[in-house]
Amino acid sequence: MTLMRMTRACSVLLLSVGFSTVALAHNPMCECKEIPGEQIQCKGGFSDGSGAPGVTLDVIGYDETILVPGKLGEDSTLTFKKPSAEFYVLFDAGPGHVVEIDQADIQPQ
Repeated sequence: MTLMRMTRACSVLLLSVGFSTVALAHNPMCECKEIPGEQIQCKGGFSDGSGAPGVTLDVIGYDETILVPGKLGEDSTLTFKKPSAEFYVLFDAGPGHVVEIDQADIQPQ
């Protein structure tokens, strides 16, 4: 095999490896629970086990107003006071990576 063919074969192999890691999917995950003191704590992440620090997590009223704008902290959690209005939680890590949690699905700890 000539040096040119070997170089080309190595380049194709490296490109294939790079594209295969992009193809590995990881689904968004978010869980919220009610904790003492009329508080809600949500934790977000991905199915591959990675956290989601800095990802947007907003608390939205049924009238579509943002009641609590937020971002997950370094530990991939956000704790907020339970709103008096009906609400849902929107974990938004970008297109195709969105999770909605209705208040009815948030259980006490």
